[in-house]
Amino acid sequence: MAKKVVATLKDKEAKGFAKIIKAVKSEKTGAYTFREEMVPLDDAREALKK
Repeated sequence: MAKKVVATLKDKEAKGFAKIIKAVKSEKTGAYTFREEMVPLDDAREALKK
């Protein structure tokens, strides 16, 4: 299956995206959770500021 995933990531459209993983602290428990999102490379810096 790994070959299939790698093949789809090499698409021309997929090269313009970045995967951003953020650690977000829960207000109720104080534990950290991780949020993943795919954003266009142009918007990557703005997405990290949020």
